[in-house]
Amino acid sequence: MSEAGFVADLAQNGSDGLHLALQGEYDLVILDVMLPGLDGWQVLQSLRNRGLQMPVLFLTARDQVEDRVKGLELGADDYLVKPFSFTELLARVRTILRRGRGGTETNTLRVADLELDLLRRRVWRGGRRIDLTAKEFGLLELLMRRHGEVLPRSLIASQVWDMNFDSDTNVIEVAMRSLRLKIDEGQDVKLIQTVRGMGYVLEAPESV
Repeated sequence: MSEAGFVADLAQNGSDGLHLALQGEYDLVILDVMLPGLDGWQVLQSLRNRGLQMPVLFLTARDQVEDRVKGLELGADDYLVKPFSFTELLARVRTILRRGRGGTETNTLRVADLELDLLRRRVWRGGRRIDLTAKEFGLLELLMRRHGEVLPRSLIASQVWDMNFDSDTNVIEVAMRSLRLKIDEGQDVKLIQTVRGMGYVLEAPESV
């Protein structure tokens, strides 16, 4: 984390983590659910019971909807399922910090009439349910979290596929083409755009 410009304290178990969080003034707490001693849920509940509202990001191998709901209902701000890339972790951290303290608007992402439910892993456009593959969902989530920003292929490759960009592969183009068909096909307003020589952007016209 220090290489990305962050200063972090490390605790090896839930009790030490809770002690650190209670004693210090942290901009963000990153919790693993399966901690020795107090688990991540217990640590979060203790923090919230004491009135501490610093943002909390869960890291966990649990990918059940019920587990994600439990963490968010206890007051977590986001939920990252293992395995994940370090660049994705940094992106989530920066997104939470940009929202500031107490920001919990992570359950649903919305751009124009496009809606993405992070808990149930579902997508709608104009009230119509759209079925996506896991990679398409991850790609759309990245585009929506950073809507209005042109994302280069190298960043998409590292955050969605957890790989270095290879100019000889067209995996990103194929996935983007499939995603655009599902999101924009038959729509008067096209949300996903290609910026030639730069990458892709999801952007809604101001009139939408």
